Amino acid sequence: MDQLVIAGRSFDSRLLVGTGKFSSNAAMVAAMEGSGCEIVTVALRRVDIDNPDDSMLSHIDREKYLLLPNTSGARDADEAVRLARLARAAGCEPWVKLEVTPDPYYLLPDPIETLKAAEILVKEGFTVLPYMNADPVLAKHLQEAGTATVMPLGAPIGTNKGVRTAEQVAIIIEQATVPVIVDAGLGAPSHAALAMEMGADAVLVNTAFAVSPDPGAMGVAFKKGVEAGREAFLAGLGEKR
Repeated sequence: MDQLVIAGRSFDSRLLVGTGKFSSNAAMVAAMEGSGCEIVTVALRRVDIDNPDDSMLSHIDREKYLLLPNTSGARDADEAVRLARLARAAGCEPWVKLEVTPDPYYLLPDPIETLKAAEILVKEGFTVLPYMNADPVLAKHLQEAGTATVMPLGAPIGTNKGVRTAEQVAIIIEQATVPVIVDAGLGAPSHAALAMEMGADAVLVNTAFAVSPDPGAMGVAFKKGVEAGREAFLAGLGEKR
């Protein structure tokens, strides 16, 4: 079976789901179930990770989904590292989606602080999945630092504009030694399909689900898009002429 493998761990789904911006916990759960995802990312700043009865966490089946804490809101490496350590201390697996976004409006990742935090967390035994600009040189540095994936943005977070960084993402995929997960900006199943057709190993989606009138149905649609894109990539697309 064609599985996604991250740090030696296998997953059947190549679609990761974020949990922000949903109108309700029921809408969030519907998107997760419809998408068939196995990895769910949660912002540490928005939940009480020590409290299993936290309103959001209580709706996420930890037996079914890998809870991937993210450091969303961290403004520098020190803050990101502190958040990751808190999650591990609270009993989470030492997996972290590393986000360092000093600009609260555009939420673009800081490359210098992201690399700095990644180097620290890898040395401390974390499985690090870093959110990053679509910068092939930075992707190489992060892989050399020992990150388990690289996660280039398709477009700025929440914009639903698709893979606007396609040329850079293609170079990252070509040179990658770890899985490439396109993260941010994917607003339609066709966007996810395109990323997968290019050879991305997975995609992460949040806003497109959260703003949909029917998050569950949108989850199903994205699942199909990801599967179709992966199958097309494996089959081999015809050369453009």
